[in-house]
Amino acid sequence: MRLRTSRLLQFTALCFYAQNTVQSPPNFKHHVTEQSRLSDRMSRRLTRTYQLYSRTSGKHVQVLANKRVNANGDDGAVHAKLEVETDSFGSRIRIKGVKTGYYICMNKRGKLIGKRKGRGKDCIFTEIVLENNYTALQNAKYEGWYMAFTRKGRPRKASKTKQHQREAHFMKRLPRGHLLGERRPFDVLPLRVPAHPLSKRTKHSHHQRSGGR
Repeated sequence: MRLRTSRLLQFTALCFYAQNTVQSPPNFKHHVTEQSRLSDRMSRRLTRTYQLYSRTSGKHVQVLANKRVNANGDDGAVHAKLEVETDSFGSRIRIKGVKTGYYICMNKRGKLIGKRKGRGKDCIFTEIVLENNYTALQNAKYEGWYMAFTRKGRPRKASKTKQHQREAHFMKRLPRGHLLGERRPFDVLPLRVPAHPLSKRTKHSHHQRSGGR
């Protein structure tokens, strides 16, 4: 009886030891989420230029000179050209109007406004790629609040937005003429020909190195 009890205690202790020594696999999704919340002040900023096409208004997000933001810009309009700057190694970005220089920010009432300086978290958005290939933009300061526009292109109050709503869906598009005017295909470099013809001695040594082929 004592032997059986002793073995049972040993087995229980062994199970307890195994449970506490075996490490759980790392949660990479949690790690990326946490790191994406940290601003990267050291690396060189990655900037891109494109337009944000609104799924509801059928036009593009634009930043006007009066600091207002709407989604009534035509394709290629000067105020619809946006400069997007990466804030972290993840998917956090800052969005600035190229023409006006104002960043798209969100105030505590959930209203989109333009600001000259966009260093605050209220001017940072997290890109979320959806299953329908559209992109949602969630504010970094007010989590759960998204950039969204009505069918008339007016900003929707962010506190009433959800990720699945059409009003919060956007598509990235290059400005009209961007591919033709600002990007060139890779050039094929011609084979460099020596300036002077090979001498007989050079030809002989080259023939020996190539094995007589």
